[in-house]
Amino acid sequence: MDWNVIIVNLPFLMKGLWMSIKLAVLVICFAFPIACVMAVGRISNRLWIRYPSAIFVNIMRSNPLILIVFWFFFLVPILTGRPVGDFASVMIGFVVFFAAYFTEIIRSGIQSVGRNQIQAGLSTGLSYFQTMRMIVLPQALRNMIPALITECVIVFQGTTIAYVVGLREFLNSTFLVTERTLRPAELYIFAAIVYFIVCFAGSLLARQLEKRKVIT
Repeated sequence: MDWNVIIVNLPFLMKGLWMSIKLAVLVICFAFPIACVMAVGRISNRLWIRYPSAIFVNIMRSNPLILIVFWFFFLVPILTGRPVGDFASVMIGFVVFFAAYFTEIIRSGIQSVGRNQIQAGLSTGLSYFQTMRMIVLPQALRNMIPALITECVIVFQGTTIAYVVGLREFLNSTFLVTERTLRPAELYIFAAIVYFIVCFAGSLLARQLEKRKVIT
């Protein structure tokens, strides 16, 4: 095996890795606030809030990520009459898709706190959403952190789907170098090692936080 092919093409590969990391970070930053709102809506007593939230979550979770990306890449330009760039279409598709999964994690975290906390907040004169934001969500966050980190790892893994619209994330960059150098073994082994390091580090962090939560 000629591992020199990795050294020669490392700047190009690292540019693709940076694209994957940037996409994952942006998706998490946008999806999490949306998920918080949707999670509060999911457990609301008001049907006109709970049903739309449930419909959104069920639709997103019932479709594969690649199809959601295609929706925004192909259908949005038809509906708006304007082209959507590859990065924008992928990011929007990822945000709405993973927001649905974050929603269920946050909903479980909120429900782990208990309704007595909500009732206590309402009894002090706070509104339902104020109670959630200032009392329930901060307590629930501690219970959610391990699951949220695990989901963040899945977001990073999911960036490989971006290749379908030609976005040069890490795996697509690896593929392009492989096509040019005809050295698939070395390059895909390198890609597997990189994904393993990033994802295993995230898994270890989630595991440590889970142990700390159990101890405390």
